[in-house]
Amino acid sequence: MRIFISPVFAAGILGWAVLPSAAQTAEGCTALANLPLEGGFVTSANVVPAAGDLPAFCQIRAVALPAITIEVRLPLDGWNGKYYQAGCGGFCGILGRADASAGWINAMRPGLMKGYATATSDSGHHGLSVVDATWAHENPQAERDWGWRSIGETNRVAGRLIEAFYGNAAGTSVFQGCSTGGRMAHMAALRYPEMFDGIISGAPALDYTGLVGTKMSWLMQANTDSNGDAILKPGKEKLIGAAVMAGCDGLDGAEDGQISDPRLCAPDLSALQCTAQTGPDCLSEAELGVLAKWWQGPVDSDGEQLYPGGVPAGSEPYWWLWLTGNEQGGGRLVNAFTTGFGAHMAFAEDPGAGWSPRDFDFDTHPAAMEPMARVYNSDDPDISKFREAGGKMIVWHGWADAIVTPFKTVAWFEEAAEIAGGRENLEENVALFMIPGMDHCGILPSPGGVSQANLDPLTPLENWMETGERPSSIFVEDAN
Repeated sequence: MRIFISPVFAAGILGWAVLPSAAQTAEGCTALANLPLEGGFVTSANVVPAAGDLPAFCQIRAVALPAITIEVRLPLDGWNGKYYQAGCGGFCGILGRADASAGWINAMRPGLMKGYATATSDSGHHGLSVVDATWAHENPQAERDWGWRSIGETNRVAGRLIEAFYGNAAGTSVFQGCSTGGRMAHMAALRYPEMFDGIISGAPALDYTGLVGTKMSWLMQANTDSNGDAILKPGKEKLIGAAVMAGCDGLDGAEDGQISDPRLCAPDLSALQCTAQTGPDCLSEAELGVLAKWWQGPVDSDGEQLYPGGVPAGSEPYWWLWLTGNEQGGGRLVNAFTTGFGAHMAFAEDPGAGWSPRDFDFDTHPAAMEPMARVYNSDDPDISKFREAGGKMIVWHGWADAIVTPFKTVAWFEEAAEIAGGRENLEENVALFMIPGMDHCGILPSPGGVSQANLDPLTPLENWMETGERPSSIFVEDAN
């Protein structure tokens, strides 16, 4: 049993007589609105009827002080006795955002469908969007809650509500998250090693200061001219992608329309350089310069690599969303993330709205972000305590992720294996799946149609925890 209930909370449960033991009725649900919480309070409790593939559930909203808003969903019938906690994406700040769609990334949906009691949070603040970082300005409490505390507080509050509603605590406990949710998944293994029996980490943004501060500033500076305009504009992604695929598709021994390992690919697009005038079918010298820097990744003035790898070859179909934007003005989320992060989150003293990633100094600013790295980052490869507790972790990442570097995830795994005494030892607790051609968190479908809809890491994780059989795949057709 992983959900932590302190003696104080346990005493409160025994002394609270509003609900009968194991009450799973509509009346029992709405009565939870009066449940006392230490360090917080319940704001609402209502029954949500069954719909589609989701059962009827008790939906509770609560606040863990100072400002972590939490949603807990408890099945009225058929609770499997387990608990499922979901992370959130980007800078978070929008409670239940992932459950507003049919996707499963950072959503409570996968757990609720299987009868789990489920929960998530806004990570400790309200944001106008997931790229809104203004909440963090001179707000160390909110930064701490986003960094790690909201994970434990969501678990604590959910545990209190589960015991009150069902009359007993949950047994097996699972955490699932992608991107920032993946960062949270690794943070759970580090800071709360005994809280979750199983963890699913997708495309983890392990190192926010290195990724969003350093690398994304590098990407933005590389594609900005002296007038502040983009050099590589929307429209040439297909040209670039076709040339990259032609040069690298067969390097893995199979010409199958995807790059199985972009580390093998060193794109050479010199044949596309414009000879007379620029146009849609060629690349200017400046555009080729942008690509060279994107593939290289950030370096300091001495040429030392500051972050592992650059933009992976094969990610071109997704550049409009993350890097270049489209003709309608959408996308370019890398620019939004790194601008907000630098202005309000990256440094102990926030520079504020006047900050621009063009101000980032690759010699001095990486070290200046160290105080906040200790709050946000979960790239420590030493997960010994989680392994000692018997926890199982599935880590997955798309090789064509243009925003969260897949090379960092591979580096983390290799370092974790070394600490564990070898890959074989680590794989007793950690299974890594690198997926060719997949976008960040499988948000956009690949040219071959592969997206998050093709994945089901929960089923093999459950089987691993129950039978000890290590998963060999997380694809839907193999997981069931």
